[in-house]
Amino acid sequence: MSRPPTFTPPPGARAHRLRTSRGEFAVIEAGTPVKGTVLLVPGFTGSKEDFIALHEPLAEAGYRSVAVDGRGQYESEGPRDDESPYAQEELARDLLAQVRVVGDGAPLHLLGHSLGGQISRAAVLLDPSPFASLTLMASGPAQISESQQQRVKLLRDALAVMGMEQVWDAIQAMEPPEETDTGGLDEGLDDSADLRRRWLAHSPAQLIATGRQLCAEPDRVAELAALGLPTHVLSGERDDTWPIPLLDDMAARLQAHRTVIAAAEHSPNTDQPKATASALIGFWDQLTG
Repeated sequence: MSRPPTFTPPPGARAHRLRTSRGEFAVIEAGTPVKGTVLLVPGFTGSKEDFIALHEPLAEAGYRSVAVDGRGQYESEGPRDDESPYAQEELARDLLAQVRVVGDGAPLHLLGHSLGGQISRAAVLLDPSPFASLTLMASGPAQISESQQQRVKLLRDALAVMGMEQVWDAIQAMEPPEETDTGGLDEGLDDSADLRRRWLAHSPAQLIATGRQLCAEPDRVAELAALGLPTHVLSGERDDTWPIPLLDDMAARLQAHRTVIAAAEHSPNTDQPKATASALIGFWDQLTG
């Protein structure tokens, strides 16, 4: 089971609000853009804290990193009952608005984890011009696996009739979707309290809308490949959301750089952050020469 993220920012990182033309978004930022800036987009039920362990090694390598809560995720506000602001194109346009503020003239690298990878792909397909590269971390070509679809449907059904606190209690008693990282709660009360607090802050409308997207996402690999944007497909060595052979095939279709992180599952960024950061830095360094 994937390890839960820590919620304590590393030394030198700062949490603040990113003001954009499409509203304010909560971010954690670290480093200076000696070589470039990296925008980090979390997955389903996730948040900017999922990338905390990457900030220090990226900063040491010369990269500014900005991890963001999307609309309706954790500390970024969003409607709790209206699903329309969470349509994939709306979330992609939010991302492009964030990029316009984050961009500083240095190369801008985009990384999306799982659902965040599909939102990132949608943003790149709307406007590839700001981006020096795209990294799809544990994010596949189309809809999630059948077993994960069943779990996400159970979660969506529960959210439709129960409050967030009731659903939190319920998912502790069942096997949740792989992206619903409530694992490792026996590792410490602080982890449990932080994960519960994050869950309760999420917009239920956002979770229902994006859960539906995960179960119905079309294959847009050919569209992405046609852009010719340098792409990196990174995953753990095991993934139940998108099986590894499927990610291998997607990387081949994209002619992408491919990395498999040993001893990691669906969240290599929290399972093996040092190895993940090293792989990311190697890819970006190769592009910057």
